[in-house]
Amino acid sequence: MNTNNTALPAGLEKATFGTGCFWCTEAMFESLDGVVSAVSGYEGGTKANPTYKEVCTGNTGHAECVEVTYDPKKVTYAELLEAFFRSHDPTSLNRQGADVGTQYRSVIFYHNDEQKQLAEKAKKELNASGAYDKPIVTEVSAADTFYVAEDYHQEYYANNPDQGYCAFVIAPKLDKFKKVFKEKLKPQSKVASSH
Repeated sequence: MNTNNTALPAGLEKATFGTGCFWCTEAMFESLDGVVSAVSGYEGGTKANPTYKEVCTGNTGHAECVEVTYDPKKVTYAELLEAFFRSHDPTSLNRQGADVGTQYRSVIFYHNDEQKQLAEKAKKELNASGAYDKPIVTEVSAADTFYVAEDYHQEYYANNPDQGYCAFVIAPKLDKFKKVFKEKLKPQSKVASSH
C-alpha cells in the first residue's frame, strides 16, 4: 500500500527519513512531541509494492525508511532534521552498524522545496562544522511513492522490546536519543498510551 494519495489532516505535514533499520527510526521519531505518527516502509526504489524480503536483497533500490506525520507548531522540520542527523551515522555509505546494503542508506526524502533547502543546508553546515571525520553521504531526494511495510514491522520495538535486536541494538540507541532530545519528548504517559 502506498500513502501518496492520503490527504493529511489540516495543519499537519509529512517528512520521510531513512537511517538504517526502520525499527530504530520509527521508535525514535515516535518519541518526539509533535510527531503524530511514524510509519515504517520503503521508498526510493523501482519496484512497485515491494515486500520486506525483496527490499532486503538490495535489488529493488528502496531504502527502509519512516514516513513521519507531524505538527509543525509543536516540532519543526529543522528539529526533525536534527533528530535525523543525531540518530545515526550519516557518513556511513549504505550501512548502519551490522546492517549493510543500499536499503540501509542514510536518506532524506523531501516533500517540498522548503524541506529540500533545509535538508541541503543542514547537510552542508554539518560537513563544514567538522563534527564528523568523514564527509556526510546522506542522500537528499524528492519524495516518491512510499510503500507501507508489512504490519509486523509497524511499532516493532514497542511490540517486541525483548527480541534480541530490540534489546541489544534499539534500546541503547533509543535511550541515548531520549537523553539528547529530553526537552522534545512526549510526556511519558502519552508515549506509554500510544503503544
